[in-house]
Amino acid sequence: MRLLFLGDIVGRSGRRAAVEAIPRLRERWKLDFVVINGENAAGGFGITEAIHQELVDAGADAVTLGNHAFDQKETLVYIERHERLIRPLNFPPGTPGRGASLLKAKNGADVLVINAMGRVFMTEIDCPFRAIDREITACSLKSGADVILVDFHAEATSEKQALGLFLDGRVSVVVGTHTHTPTADERILPQGTAYMSDAGMCGDYNSVLGMEADEPIHRFLARLPRERFEPSLGPATVSGLAVEIDAATGLATRVKGLRLGGVLEPTEPLFWE
Repeated sequence: MRLLFLGDIVGRSGRRAAVEAIPRLRERWKLDFVVINGENAAGGFGITEAIHQELVDAGADAVTLGNHAFDQKETLVYIERHERLIRPLNFPPGTPGRGASLLKAKNGADVLVINAMGRVFMTEIDCPFRAIDREITACSLKSGADVILVDFHAEATSEKQALGLFLDGRVSVVVGTHTHTPTADERILPQGTAYMSDAGMCGDYNSVLGMEADEPIHRFLARLPRERFEPSLGPATVSGLAVEIDAATGLATRVKGLRLGGVLEPTEPLFWE
């Protein structure tokens, strides 16, 4: 099975690049399943129902979120209607939406997609380790799901690495999001789980985390806000993680970080050709 995960979409530039790339990559790499983090897709803050549908129409099988999940207030209303839109699992009980969803891949496999949020340097929230442990105990690899992907939306690399090793051999993929900066540590952990500390973003890397640089620079200098952050509209790089998974075990056999277009990688890598 071939799976592609794309990092946080930031604004219109990142959204356009992702929407253009997904159908091409699905066809060229014969992808069975595509997940993308969409929590910054609407002007850099949250996601609207129309944008979620745009991503699904482009070929995303699941759209994960994070700490900006409900920045667009309409999300509180529509999230219940969409099984492919997944907010952090460890939000408090009663939060609208779902933190995990069992979805069908192109090849017929049942894929459990889990979104969880970290606690180090983040808003205080329920324990992601225990929340995920409960979820995969109820729907375990090769008995409840053929493939399990965890999008861990967290700030600290240490917390991400700890979760990866905690879940090693029990899930197919653990991939980090939130920092918008791609790491070069993609690998297969000792027990067979694909891991990457941060997938990076789908956005303009000539920016500050996908935002126009003037306002962040001003705030670092003056320690005061002057205006709201605005997503950068320059050429976007599509960043993520490609994983090949053994159908018999549900574990990874090959991983490769993706950098496509924009300023990081002008040519399309041929992962499976």
